[in-house]
Amino acid sequence: MSFRYFIQLMKRIYLTLGIITVLGVSSCQQASQSVASANDTNTPLHLLTPDYSIPYKEWNITEIKQCLDRIFSYLDQTTPPRVIDRKSGKEITDYTQINQYSQLERGNFRLASYEWGVTYSGMMEVAHATSDSKYQEYVSKRFRFLSEMVPYFSRLTQEYNVVDGQMRQIIQPSTLDDAGAMCTAMIKMQRILPDLNCKSIINNYMDFIEHKEYRLQDGTFARMRPQANTLWLDDMYMGIPALAQMGIYTGEKHYFDEAVRQILQFSKRMFVEEKGLYMHGWVEGASTHPTFHWGRANGWALLTLTEVLEALPQEHTEWKNILKLYKAHVAGIAACQSGNGFWHQLLDRNDSYLETSATAIYVYCIARGINNGWLDAVSYGPVAQLGWSAISTQINEKGQVENTCVGTGMAFDPAFYYHRPVNVYAAHGYGPVLLAGAEMINLLNKYYPKMNDSAVQFYTTKQNALRPIFGAVSYTHLTLPTIA
Repeated sequence: MSFRYFIQLMKRIYLTLGIITVLGVSSCQQASQSVASANDTNTPLHLLTPDYSIPYKEWNITEIKQCLDRIFSYLDQTTPPRVIDRKSGKEITDYTQINQYSQLERGNFRLASYEWGVTYSGMMEVAHATSDSKYQEYVSKRFRFLSEMVPYFSRLTQEYNVVDGQMRQIIQPSTLDDAGAMCTAMIKMQRILPDLNCKSIINNYMDFIEHKEYRLQDGTFARMRPQANTLWLDDMYMGIPALAQMGIYTGEKHYFDEAVRQILQFSKRMFVEEKGLYMHGWVEGASTHPTFHWGRANGWALLTLTEVLEALPQEHTEWKNILKLYKAHVAGIAACQSGNGFWHQLLDRNDSYLETSATAIYVYCIARGINNGWLDAVSYGPVAQLGWSAISTQINEKGQVENTCVGTGMAFDPAFYYHRPVNVYAAHGYGPVLLAGAEMINLLNKYYPKMNDSAVQFYTTKQNALRPIFGAVSYTHLTLPTIA
């Protein structure tokens, strides 16, 4: 390269940079002038687009169903109901060949866990809300499979004293986690399909809940960890809805009475009335209890109240008291919702992370309460819809649910809760999201959300107005003003 050519090249570079700089300054000046030209006297600033981090809009049933179908496709592929030989890895189709090396195929999630009990319940709710049979078939196929497996794996337990870990939860439940949520889902499906053949499993689960679960002296479900005689709020859902469902299934009143008794005994110890929230743990004999309002545990409590209210005959002497408790809890939870629709890992600590499974449970329970006439749609419909908008952002293209807290024990310090991991394989997120989506569909079949003066409002009749609605007048003949 000659020296003269080098000089010419450098001149071109500097000239180009100068042009870019001028254009940049010019663009900034124009933008500034454009901003300056919009002011209170010439522009309806209230109509400017806010910077929402989630969809803030009127949802429709088709959109929600698409979200749920993505989840279904993922779960149907990754939770196969099959038996394999763990030595060879081959599928066993002739069940008479099941031996001590046999186990349920390891998909992404366990087929008989409490998390999957909630997922089965969610599938059933989607089936009911959408009339899409594949959701119910998902449940019935796996329940029939598990029921068929019980005799074979029970024999292995007797002959070899070994059993597949997943089957053990069914054959030999040892905690409420093993029994309650699965029992609840099985009773629901057994009522829908009387030939399901899950009665023996249901009775085995119920025998554990009624007679073998550890309790305090007054009969309240308890644990011996992390301290002696500890109440975990989670155990409300792990044991109580199954009792209520058994009351429906058998017609025996004592199941309803026991469900109510458990709710009231948990609540008198753990419900903080001034906040409308439950604390996660309570330790017998302690002068001070760990008052951490963990999101998902409060979800389990609210889900319990919701399910028991539906199952309990309204003439029951405690039905109104349970409803009062439910409403107080909903009010406390609604007050903690974040500005982007989620709820926090610790509900009253806004610097804790935003979590999906708790958010989904609240959306379901609040929407269910509206649909059952327990809550006002005008007040709580937007709360549920905002929550669903948040949830929708956590369903990825694969159909996985993101930002779900993994399994969590009970702690006496906040760091434990703040730093619990989140993972797409945390099974706790799938059932609640299915429940939430199903109930939002039911909600949209009864009520009509509409953007009114830039905010989502819920109405009992469809609104066709194109401008802010401040009365019952139809404005269909009017158009929005043009922004200057």
